[in-house]
Amino acid sequence: MPRVKLQTHSYALVLVSACLLLVLSSGYRAGFGLFMMPLSEARAWGRDVFGLALAVQNLSWGVCAILAGAMADKYGTLKVLLGGVVIYAVGMVCMSVSSTEAQIISTAGLLVGAGIAGTSFGIVLPAIVRAVPEEKRAWALGIGTAAGSFGQFLVVPAIASVVELFGWMHSLQYLGLSAFLMALFCIPMSKFGGANETAQGDTEAFISLKDVALKACSIKSYRLLLFGFSVCGFHVAFITVHMPGYVVDLGFHPQIGAWSISLIGLCNVLGAYYAGVLSGTNSMRALLTAIYLGRVVVITLFLALPISVLSIMIFSAGMGFLWLATVPPTSGLIALFFGTRYMSFLYGIVFLSHQVGSFAGVWLGAWLYEQYGSYNGIWYSGIFLGIVAALLHWPIEEKDYSECL
Repeated sequence: MPRVKLQTHSYALVLVSACLLLVLSSGYRAGFGLFMMPLSEARAWGRDVFGLALAVQNLSWGVCAILAGAMADKYGTLKVLLGGVVIYAVGMVCMSVSSTEAQIISTAGLLVGAGIAGTSFGIVLPAIVRAVPEEKRAWALGIGTAAGSFGQFLVVPAIASVVELFGWMHSLQYLGLSAFLMALFCIPMSKFGGANETAQGDTEAFISLKDVALKACSIKSYRLLLFGFSVCGFHVAFITVHMPGYVVDLGFHPQIGAWSISLIGLCNVLGAYYAGVLSGTNSMRALLTAIYLGRVVVITLFLALPISVLSIMIFSAGMGFLWLATVPPTSGLIALFFGTRYMSFLYGIVFLSHQVGSFAGVWLGAWLYEQYGSYNGIWYSGIFLGIVAALLHWPIEEKDYSECL
């Protein structure tokens, strides 16, 4: 299938810009859990209210990722990215003045979720795939995913410091204003939406996206990937949102929770990079199976061993290495299955499954805490679902299904 060709220096510019965008987009998102306690206390809400808002955020992100991917494939990447930047920034500013449950769900949930969808992996990674030579695809996906993790490492402690200095309300306003900087990094990716492949002379008709989705979902390996990825969302979202509060409940300083999330991001810089490298030379379904089983081991050991600052950091390092390591092999399998023409859209469908899992992890964690005063149930659920995910990925067949579309 025809694809845009670039010189090395050109795709390097795209890759660097994409990484900087993901640093900010992922960093802001990973820091929202730091607002759980101060915002809830200021509004006299239980944790379930803000937890529901962030659960809706994940669901909104997933639904809008499909729409954003379809728009990027049909109309171009730049419009979607810039729209996402504006919505993301406005959503964070509006969060700061949300005083009712409906308002916080609308702003932190629906609005910010839509903004994340337009600036995150579902739009950026397909642009990277189109920009780089095919032999460097897995490596570039690892670099892009690692950049999102580095944003988590870099931005979350900064957010914690800003909250401590200026309070949660002003911090959200400052974050919203700073988010407009992301627009600068969108421009180099303007030529790398699916629409540009048609513009470059693709002789294949742009078939109905509904037909693309139905045909893709008729393939067993794609369905297994779709369902399995929901477990990744369950793990990642629950820990991102609730780990800071969980650490405080255990009697530690809030900064320990922030550094836990930050360390997860730092370690996943390595994890995501090596997952990308391994995806280019090894079985991607076997790699995914190993990642989910690794999460099961890490969570089990964390619950079994005595809790201390050291055990929290060891858990964060172990989970961090596996954190977004699922993204390069998952996106790589989609590219292998169907090529790059509809990759944004088909990745968006799989990512919606991820976000349904995220919704369940965030909301169920908050609900169980309010009902029983403990997060134990959600941790045990994470262990069980990790085993299920490993079993789902193992039967995937790694081959080209593009003729089925």
